[in-house]
Amino acid sequence: MAAGEVVKAGPVIDESQLPEGTVVTSTGRLSVARPYELATPALPFTPVQLSRLDEALTLASRSAGLSFSIYLGELGSDTHGEAQQLHAGSGGDVSHSVLIAVSPAQRVVEIVTGEEAARRLPDRGLKLAVMSMVASFKEGDLIGGLVSGLRMLCDQAGTPAH
Repeated sequence: MAAGEVVKAGPVIDESQLPEGTVVTSTGRLSVARPYELATPALPFTPVQLSRLDEALTLASRSAGLSFSIYLGELGSDTHGEAQQLHAGSGGDVSHSVLIAVSPAQRVVEIVTGEEAARRLPDRGLKLAVMSMVASFKEGDLIGGLVSGLRMLCDQAGTPAH
């Protein structure tokens, strides 16, 4: 049997020079405490941009008497079919609703209208709105394209007949 002492090997560390939350353990290892931060995914819009988009959606819906909504994300292989399903599942009066579905990764824009909205939004107007949005998207202005498209659709729809 052997007897002996525990000897710390390595350089001597001046603990007073260590950053806050750092200590030297009895084995000579450094233990560092760091604040826990949740990993948040990168969002496509800033809070200011979201506010701008919300305002555009609200104003367009109020003035045209139609319910406008936007979907931003993957649309799968059947982009039009997926957009129609999203529109049908949006709730409320689907007849008076308009969905703008944008899949930037797929470079696709789909506009789906309900029965009443289709009467008030001619295909030509929808195509012009899509062309305007795509032009902005190509310049890297996603929010500007969406807001511009909403305004164009609202103008095309006019005010509801009472």
